[in-house]
Amino acid sequence: MSCSRNIPSMNLKKICDSGQCFRMRKKQETEEEVYQILAADRWLEVRQEGETFWFSCDEEEYDTFWREYFDADRDYRAVIGSIDAGDVYLTQAAAYGEGIRILRQDLWEMIVTFIISQQNHIRRIRKCIETVCEAYGSRCTAPDGTIYYAFPTPEQLGRAPEEELRACGLGYRSRYLAETARMILEGEVSLETLSALPVSQAREELLKLCGVGQKVADCICLFALHDLKAFPVDTHIRQVLEAHYPQGFPFGKYPETAGILQQYIFYYDLECG
Repeated sequence: MSCSRNIPSMNLKKICDSGQCFRMRKKQETEEEVYQILAADRWLEVRQEGETFWFSCDEEEYDTFWREYFDADRDYRAVIGSIDAGDVYLTQAAAYGEGIRILRQDLWEMIVTFIISQQNHIRRIRKCIETVCEAYGSRCTAPDGTIYYAFPTPEQLGRAPEEELRACGLGYRSRYLAETARMILEGEVSLETLSALPVSQAREELLKLCGVGQKVADCICLFALHDLKAFPVDTHIRQVLEAHYPQGFPFGKYPETAGILQQYIFYYDLECG
């Protein structure tokens, strides 16, 4: 059971290393570009050869879930082509980061993920999320027999005392997660409503959650609600803005794609800065 697609301007390694998805990894036992991806309770293996991708799912699952997940229908080369040729730094960053796509990820998973990401580095974020999923997520079996753990639901995570969450290596973030799960379960903030609201209103709702500040809210808007205008500013981005855009980033030139450009900048600075 598999299908293949040709997707220009998509690079699995760059997406994996771009800091937006922490349940994606290269399959270690092969030298090929084969990656395993967990999204909510789904498992996928993808092999890349140039612009051709083989997915370990049937046509229906690809078309109803993974096609949107990878934002496969968007022309990312057109986004790069729209960059002001006089902006040398952004042109270089986009050329280096070409292949990154903004994944359409699960809202609850992104809320938890980016609360955990605060003052944290990518390797440790991955480990924390893996530990939380194994501790509280449902045990699943992939078609090839691989055992994996679904991302814990608000109900599953809400049953975890703060002390148990601390044992998962979350530190002070444990209180944030425990309180956020409670707020979701008690209806103080509704995941269903968040998904339906205009993004500006959704961002205000997200800021009500414990441990969610402006940067985390922007990450959730970009990677879950797919608001491509969202432009999360962390230490990496702030340093780039100070060095290359002292008068401010030219958002007016990129009103609908600033979030994509942010990922190119973040990845370029992470890899080459």
